[in-house]
Amino acid sequence: MSAKAEPLIFEKGSPGRVGIDVENSSDPLPIDESLLREDLPGFPEVNEPDVLRHYLRLSSLNFSAATNFYPLGSCTMKYNPVANEAAAGLKGFSQIHPYAPEETVQGALKLIVELERWLAEISGLEAVTLQPAAGAQGELAGMKIIRAWHEDNGASKSKVLIPASAHGTNPASAALCGYESVAVPIGPDGLVSAASIRELLDDEVAALMITNPSTLGLFETEILEIADAVHEAGALLYMDGANMNALMGVAKPGHMGADVLQFNLHKTFSTPHGGGGPGAGPVAVRADLEPYLPLPRVTEREGVFGWEFERPKSIGRIRSFHGNFGILVRAYSYMLACGGDGLRETTATAVLASNYLRKRLEGAYDLPYEAPSMHEVVFSDKRQNAHGVKTLDIAKRLLDFGFHAPTIYFPLVVSGALMIEPTETETLETLDAFADAMLAIAEEASRTPDHVRHAPHETVVSRLDETRAARHPVLTWGAGEEDD
Repeated sequence: MSAKAEPLIFEKGSPGRVGIDVENSSDPLPIDESLLREDLPGFPEVNEPDVLRHYLRLSSLNFSAATNFYPLGSCTMKYNPVANEAAAGLKGFSQIHPYAPEETVQGALKLIVELERWLAEISGLEAVTLQPAAGAQGELAGMKIIRAWHEDNGASKSKVLIPASAHGTNPASAALCGYESVAVPIGPDGLVSAASIRELLDDEVAALMITNPSTLGLFETEILEIADAVHEAGALLYMDGANMNALMGVAKPGHMGADVLQFNLHKTFSTPHGGGGPGAGPVAVRADLEPYLPLPRVTEREGVFGWEFERPKSIGRIRSFHGNFGILVRAYSYMLACGGDGLRETTATAVLASNYLRKRLEGAYDLPYEAPSMHEVVFSDKRQNAHGVKTLDIAKRLLDFGFHAPTIYFPLVVSGALMIEPTETETLETLDAFADAMLAIAEEASRTPDHVRHAPHETVVSRLDETRAARHPVLTWGAGEEDD
């Protein structure tokens, strides 16, 4: 039975009904009266309980990591522990002002320094900035640092190498720094080879931007040889750290030869993610790149913390104030709760969960690459497509089973990709229920493909015309207007 549709707020209430009682006042309003309407046709007139119930019911229709299994590959949609929220809500953190005198925010400044030290240890690199507000901005900061380093050493470079299995924002970050992106092909095993890198390296290459594990969920087994080749050519190795959920506590990018690494705190370290933010994209660098980090830097002298604004080699400020501080608090709380051993266990559990789903589903869904999976596994719709069922159909049908769809049609190197990342926060029972749903959909695709193609059937809103929605969006409601 389909979920009950919730009427529009405009369809509720009756004339004259209000949420609160406001006494008439003869005092003039503090705004220009010419800007006021005497009446707004069709505006909802409802009381407070109706408003509250309406929006609570709408919120219950949303899929979220707090209410549903949310296996978005490469995005690490973890459950967010309530303890982290409590820490971020402490008045000493939530109510401080960025212009507060240094002596009044010593605790906050110490947290920044301590979090930088944690991330430096986890990454195997020497220095960290917490300023970038998201992974993509971290990429941009990392590439600006690389460009500044080359220019400081008298080298003019024009190209950046980017594997086909990298994150899609990598070429954009390189382009914003004035570099031409050069695609690096992946082999039949889905991996980048040192030989393919060497063929593309020349004096014009500033850096290689590589994601490890890649967006295919595969560990780049030749990463040490790749790093050596890049460094021999006078270039730097930038590693996209969006998939640190497969590495933290087990392997360090700095030990693999990475010179610059961006984190996604809102993925790996279990802070709010999705809906456009907030996020945090710290950047870690090797020791000789530390002078180029964004300003301001937090310094410590004899136990007293303060801001430092004078660094001639810095790329300058890239974010207002010092990043999304509430996210930094949540990530630090998560790290303290886990400890070093806990972070290592988190990684092991995430990789185990991914491979468990791989084993349960590989008989029903096409597995394009045989290399061992890390924290996520990528399938394709090849077998279902033989019956006219595509990846989008599978994703829509999953909604009927109460699961959010995995990432679909990415990475682009896999046709009809289904990228599944279970994370470490899901129970065996949840993983089995998801696997059972995927297997049931695969069976439907072969026996009753139309049922899958027309899904979802049990949701409030059925299959939408996505092309029309993109080309002719209806973003406002108007009284008496007909839907064309």
